[in-house]
Amino acid sequence: MGINSFAGVNNTSRRPLLVGWGGVAVLVAVSLLAVAASLWKVLVIGWVAFAAMAVGAALGTRANATDPYRLVWGYGLSSGAMVASASMFLVPQAIGIGGSAGAPQVGGIGVALGLVAGYSAHVLGHRLTHLEVGIDLTTAQIAAHALSAGVIIGLVYGSIPALGLLLGLSIVSHKGPAGYAAARRLVRDERSTTTLLLPAAGVGITAIPSAAVSLPDVAWLNAIVFGFAAGIFLHVAMDFLPHCEAGSEIDEVCSFREGSHELLDRLRTHAVASTVLGGAVVAVAWAAIAL
Repeated sequence: MGINSFAGVNNTSRRPLLVGWGGVAVLVAVSLLAVAASLWKVLVIGWVAFAAMAVGAALGTRANATDPYRLVWGYGLSSGAMVASASMFLVPQAIGIGGSAGAPQVGGIGVALGLVAGYSAHVLGHRLTHLEVGIDLTTAQIAAHALSAGVIIGLVYGSIPALGLLLGLSIVSHKGPAGYAAARRLVRDERSTTTLLLPAAGVGITAIPSAAVSLPDVAWLNAIVFGFAAGIFLHVAMDFLPHCEAGSEIDEVCSFREGSHELLDRLRTHAVASTVLGGAVVAVAWAAIAL
């Protein structure tokens, strides 16, 4: 999976190479910080996120056409895993820490704030379509998402190092299908997919430094932070649910094929099955570890 895997179509500019491999260089640099500070879990999560999106982007670049079944199952498994992980590991932490401060509702406030913040960022982010940001919009949006998610992951693991890897790996599981879908869009627009190496590295770039920052030992503040993290990741999970409706990304893929309406209808069953399975895998993995 070398440079040619991400080359894209009809691209002669050096900017995609500089953006993509520049992100990789920064990730390598902050990884040295993680080793020095023994931030092993965050280091693993950052590099798994990178590998998942890089592989997804490479597959999307090489594919002759977008496979709707692959897209639905990728999104469904990932979003189901994210819903289960946020609900099982972050929400109880937020409510429990708030309860120790005498008000478990504080954690719930954090969850609400995270959901609203995620929704607001998603909706207002579309205003970027009217701006010239120096790189293609697809890469800019995914990079912003990855960098902000990395900050939250780092704060969560920095505050409670005892958290297992299952949470972090589930949270970044959507990077694979996201990279695949983004690469397909860039190829259709005849743009280089090498820039996707930047958002692939984004989680690790911000998660490692933020994990080195210790939050003040204030129960209500930590409850809000964990609730906010849960709300953000629940929003992301719902955003990645495979929507098999008219005008959705899945519908756009199906429109390139004959019998698109019937195909979209069949995919609804796959969407539900993949999402349920993704959540079940996390629950079973947790039970196996706990027992």
